[in-house]
Amino acid sequence: MASGREYSKTQQKIIGRYYDNHDTILLTRLGEIQTEIALAAGEDKKLDRLWKRAAQALEKTSIKPEIVAKIIAARDLEALGRQVSKLNR
Repeated sequence: MASGREYSKTQQKIIGRYYDNHDTILLTRLGEIQTEIALAAGEDKKLDRLWKRAAQALEKTSIKPEIVAKIIAARDLEALGRQVSKLNR
């Protein structure tokens, strides 16, 4: 009984639109994370969670893993912003 799940036409359209707009969704998420990091100055626990989310989101992009690791290790908000801007082009 290893049959695949069957989706209704409506569900198929929703899934299709999600994957059609996946890059836009990811860029929006990265922009929101960047803003939250800027506003969370001094809140170490929150910053840890936000940088972890940023790392997860960046790993799903076309940015080289070495660059992602460098940005996350340095917690460089400006470098994160530059990479998000490059992806928006």
